[in-house]
Amino acid sequence: MSEQKKDTGMVLKIGHLYPTLMSVAADRGNLFSIERRSRWRGIGVEVEPIYVKQTPDFTKYDLILLHGAADREMEVASKDIQQKAASLHEAAEAGTVFLSVCAGYQLLGHYYKPFNGPELKGIGLLDLYTDGGGTRFMTHMALECTFDQKGTKTLVGYENHSGRTYLGSKAQPLGKVLAGWGNNGKDSGEGAIYKNIFGTYMHGPVLPKNPWFTDFLIQRSLERRYGKFELEQLDDTTENAAHEAALKLAMEFKGTMSAIEATPWKR
Repeated sequence: MSEQKKDTGMVLKIGHLYPTLMSVAADRGNLFSIERRSRWRGIGVEVEPIYVKQTPDFTKYDLILLHGAADREMEVASKDIQQKAASLHEAAEAGTVFLSVCAGYQLLGHYYKPFNGPELKGIGLLDLYTDGGGTRFMTHMALECTFDQKGTKTLVGYENHSGRTYLGSKAQPLGKVLAGWGNNGKDSGEGAIYKNIFGTYMHGPVLPKNPWFTDFLIQRSLERRYGKFELEQLDDTTENAAHEAALKLAMEFKGTMSAIEATPWKR
């Protein structure tokens, strides 16, 4: 497919938070997927990296990305993001779309308490908290989602986390776990949604194998600036094949604690 089909006059403005500090497990692929699927439709994309000790006006972005990291990097981000909290809250209330993954997801909650180590403060954009566990969930995952109001759809990805996340009353799960462990391995929920804020433990990266979710985020982000419109449909034959292959793999590994050992583990 050509890089850009036509010029729609629309521009998607993305703030990529901590792009070098927090971008593990191929999460940067989420940004690439958003860029490509936008430009294939003739939608311009402007990406601004945001580093430690930088606090822009986050309301100027249509979409903010915050990805995964190990505990050491997360400690740095936890301290720095407190200086950005006020502007991030303002952006959230103004309708900016957030996609947060794993450590980024945890930092948008109230706190993350590692299994060993001091509590890391979040910014409370999502009503949730996370406690570290002594074992990791490392397996292929599939979710059932209904939040886009176009019927039930599936999300696929790969989870790798020891955190056990618990949602409060102001957050709803991103989806219901079909395979994998999700937020805590107990309540069958994975991820969280509040307004235009989306959090998940799904790596993979999540967006290339879930084109419908990518398009949902693009459309929701652009509607904040341009109002209601319909995205041009793309030929997703390759993306849908990748989705189906990942879904099949997740169902084959259902009930396992680790896709490395592939040993069934009781909840």
